[in-house]
Amino acid sequence: MQGERFASKISLFGIFGKAGLRLTISSSDEQQNEAVAVTEYKIALLGFGGVNRALAQLVAEKNELWAEELGFTLKIVGVSDIFLGSVIGKDGLDPKKLVAVPAAKGAFAALVNGSADPANETVIRFSGADIVAEATFTNPVDGEPATTFCRWALEKGISVVTTNKGPVALHSAALKKLAATNGAAFEFEGAVMSGTPVIRLAQETLAGSEITGFKGILNGTSNFILSSMQAGLDFGDALSEAQELGYAEADPTADVEGHDVRLKVVILANELLGAKLTPGDVCCEGISNITAQDIQNAARNDSRWKLIGSAQRTSAGTVIASVSPQLLPNTDALAGVSGATNAVSFETNLLGPVTVVGAGAGRIETAYALLSDIISIHKNKTKQAI
Repeated sequence: MQGERFASKISLFGIFGKAGLRLTISSSDEQQNEAVAVTEYKIALLGFGGVNRALAQLVAEKNELWAEELGFTLKIVGVSDIFLGSVIGKDGLDPKKLVAVPAAKGAFAALVNGSADPANETVIRFSGADIVAEATFTNPVDGEPATTFCRWALEKGISVVTTNKGPVALHSAALKKLAATNGAAFEFEGAVMSGTPVIRLAQETLAGSEITGFKGILNGTSNFILSSMQAGLDFGDALSEAQELGYAEADPTADVEGHDVRLKVVILANELLGAKLTPGDVCCEGISNITAQDIQNAARNDSRWKLIGSAQRTSAGTVIASVSPQLLPNTDALAGVSGATNAVSFETNLLGPVTVVGAGAGRIETAYALLSDIISIHKNKTKQAI
């Protein structure tokens, strides 16, 4: 009928199993019969430190914009945190109230249906989530307990987006297989360079360029320390400054000794070069032995010290990888990357070196990595629906 508006709802099943994908399609003569589809994804947040709290903040501020520009909205249906406790709201939790929760032990108990105790498995299995945003503690030895959280979700056909290096570096192949078996997705863009889309850029934008290796500055803390030493501080004072600014933890070992970079090198080598490396396969040396004199000597020779994580495919087809301080000439693309910024240079047969520079840390930046993973899931799901 002329002038009459109509709407229909279509339920589709695929990546999210029983949860399904809801499309609301509306049309009218005033809209020239253009179909507008908006998907609502229910998400559960595991860990509510800086990253997932920032994601909740983005949900509060950007949902309407995402509906218009990205074609989906996010509804938070559960949160679990080892310090704050847990809360489930199948009809949706107010993201503004979540963001306002104080950083106090058991603070979620003050919310409706909240508890002072964490409940990761309950939130995963019974909140009704389509997607789990996993941002908990990284154990570099076995990837636990985060790997178990990912497995619980994927077994139920619930997709996982994570910023956690442990599960990806140690168990990526098994988790991706589990995801495929259960019609889910396992995405982890934020595990390497925070919000800078280095993995997806290499896999999609540089597809066909024949990547043969990479080298990168993959830890913002160590790069900040070396940059501060270039400005005249010794190692101890530079580390103290990094800790005061929140770049370094009270125990900075993982950053300054290269352990964090080693996990990221494993992820990039396995994902982009087809390697099957474990952290034990990567030689690792940190920056704690670099002195102010080393920095001064480098400057006199138009060079700079950088902690470099790298991997290279050999002529025999094997992949070798390492983490170590390297003296780079100032003409090197990575030499001028300072502060807490990260960068990686890909070696390609067709394009030569391609360097990507961007944020390697930050609450909002890392939360954006989770969003970019959800965008990827949505695009893939939409393609399947057509």
